[in-house]
Amino acid sequence: MTTSARRPTARDVVFVDGVRTPFGKARPDGLYAHTRADDLAVKSVRELVRRHPGLPPERIDEVAIAATTQTGDQGLTLGRSVAVLAGLPRSVPGFAVDRMCAGAMTAVTATASAIGFGQQDVAIAGGVEHMGHHPMGFDADPNPRFVSERLVDPTALVMGATAENLHDRFPGLTKERADRYAVASQERYAAAVAAGHIAPDLVPVAVRSPELGWGLATADELARPGTTLADLAHLKTPFRPGGKVTAGNASPLTDGAAMCLVAAGDTAAELGLPVRMRLVSFAYAGVAPEIMGIGPVPSTERALQTAGLTMDDIGIIEVNEAFAVQVLSLLDHFGIADDDPRVNPYGGAIAVGHPLAASGVRLMTQLARHFAARPDVRYGITTMCVGLGMGGTVVWENPQHADYSGHTTTSHES
Repeated sequence: MTTSARRPTARDVVFVDGVRTPFGKARPDGLYAHTRADDLAVKSVRELVRRHPGLPPERIDEVAIAATTQTGDQGLTLGRSVAVLAGLPRSVPGFAVDRMCAGAMTAVTATASAIGFGQQDVAIAGGVEHMGHHPMGFDADPNPRFVSERLVDPTALVMGATAENLHDRFPGLTKERADRYAVASQERYAAAVAAGHIAPDLVPVAVRSPELGWGLATADELARPGTTLADLAHLKTPFRPGGKVTAGNASPLTDGAAMCLVAAGDTAAELGLPVRMRLVSFAYAGVAPEIMGIGPVPSTERALQTAGLTMDDIGIIEVNEAFAVQVLSLLDHFGIADDDPRVNPYGGAIAVGHPLAASGVRLMTQLARHFAARPDVRYGITTMCVGLGMGGTVVWENPQHADYSGHTTTSHES
């Protein structure tokens, strides 16, 4: 007698919760100069589990953790090593992810795909980047064929140079616009902190310094409240003499980690886990590496098309501010004003920092907080540019909206 294998039907995937460490400056005097990268990830994972006592740890099916530079304290198959260090049951597997800046985003969509296909029920996904220990590109050995065979423009391997290329490609993206956007990001972030919108997602981290002893990191270190256009007007342009990209209109070098719980909708209901967002669609796309920052345009178009939506349906846009010019290129493409209130209402990476592989989950956690406060908004996106010429976008639905479509339960075909 032959028995046919069951065919799992697609299940909805929900974002249960997200947390992150405070973000620190990637310098010898930064918050985490003497803290290991994997310990930042461990602290975040432990906090997720602590916040959800109804989730039996043995029900976690996967731990996927991203890092752009997978060596030293960011090496050794982060997902598995962090799971063990965090005290999860030995039965919980894990793996590491690298899609540069979209590492945590990819960790989420990869585990969500497994959940949606019925192979897993609950996963932890996120990313960590200690740029103070591991500067971007440190010890990398790019193949000389990239340049010698003209596969990419020589500027493609320097992210700041790709931002300057965007200014060249689109003359309307002026330095004044970039600086104005950067000032607004600082203002929105400062207002969000003052209103108490940022602290609830932060995990306090014990830190130490040989000079100062032990302390506790409870707030982001990088913001520059009170920044003005005059402050930014004459900053150095490190990527090109007389250029437009400065430290003021770009994200600072950052250390930090961000983690989230994703689950099948029916599993969340079974375990009594909160549902903060439902994953609607996602997409990644490639562009010419020398204009890396335009990557969110095709990825967003593809994700919206898959969802059967348009940008008019999107009530909140969380876009990673690697560079102000990169955000502006996305807004111009979709005909969105620079000061549209839908865009990064609590500020973005220009103020808070961009610890590369961790930022995707920061965007998601922030969007979930917007959804909780805005039941009038049904759909939102998280999107970001990615090194070597890529973009990534995820479309989410707000469970608080009156027309929320709900989430499916598991069923099988014979």
